[in-house]
Amino acid sequence: MSAAYATFGLAPAMRAGGVLANGDFQIHRDFVDFIVDGRPLLFQLSDLDAVSPLASDVPPAIFTAQVRSFLGETDAPLPSGRHVIYGCPECEDLACGAVTAVIERDGDDFIWRDFAWQTEQAVDLQLNGYHGIGPFRFQGAEYRAALDSLLRGGTEPEGARRRVLLIGARVAVLAKLAAALRTIGIGADITREVGAVHADELRGYGAVAFGRTVTEEERGAVRAAFERAAVDVTYVDGLAPIIPLLVAQIEHALDRSPAERRRLTRLVAAGGEAAVEVTSPCRVSLTAYRLDRLYRTHAHEVFDGVLEAGRHRIALDAKAVRGESFVVARTSGSVLVEAMAR
Repeated sequence: MSAAYATFGLAPAMRAGGVLANGDFQIHRDFVDFIVDGRPLLFQLSDLDAVSPLASDVPPAIFTAQVRSFLGETDAPLPSGRHVIYGCPECEDLACGAVTAVIERDGDDFIWRDFAWQTEQAVDLQLNGYHGIGPFRFQGAEYRAALDSLLRGGTEPEGARRRVLLIGARVAVLAKLAAALRTIGIGADITREVGAVHADELRGYGAVAFGRTVTEEERGAVRAAFERAAVDVTYVDGLAPIIPLLVAQIEHALDRSPAERRRLTRLVAAGGEAAVEVTSPCRVSLTAYRLDRLYRTHAHEVFDGVLEAGRHRIALDAKAVRGESFVVARTSGSVLVEAMAR
């Protein structure tokens, strides 16, 4: 085993929720990701939709138990000293599959080794091992400091501000949007006047979404209310009354991770094609939404596949993007939305 050290850190991350074109829902999850040698460890797994066990909606006692397990203070949850590194974002069932690894002490150091895809108590490293990942040797002081910070509340998912304020004139659209957001795990409230709302309540919001009919004067009043409360929120200008599209815009607004720690960093939709940039190999889906002359919504899945790191140009079906249309690009942890330029 190499004596070279890898750096270890933690950072907030999210699994992007959404309303998919086929009507299915994908749950939003905030979690703490493992940063190895400056990059999320999850990025080494190109086609995996998963979260770490350190998620914001895990009860505090279980969250603490997970941290102490990673520190070696309690027994490993799986046989042979194995720990779940990434698991199913929808449930905690090992049968859904999980990335596991052995975590062991070597003097003051901590070692993560024998990464594998596991669906039952026993694991076959020859058949299901991730042979290109690890082993990683971490300096004990750095490793313990990062995980101890979780116990002190120093690094935690941003789930505390996973609420959105919806402002607009079309109450029926806002009600459907709020219901969809709540279904995927994002709190949503509807209002037209925030001036009388107490500052403590405003601090619970991570984003504010405006409908297309909200005037500049009304938008200015909302921004002023949040400024008086010293609350930094992201403002979303709703592109169209299409629920999956608006959900995708809000998911993007709630992503506070730095650009260098995102997989999906660029989307341009113009000239009958989409230009997409990703920072590491990952699965990307593209969905086109359009409104016809009667304001009916049409959705088309135009691409779904694994892309290598770099820039890609993807042709779009002309029928999918005619008229007023929009493109949503999605990976497991990022969402980008663009109006189709003409």
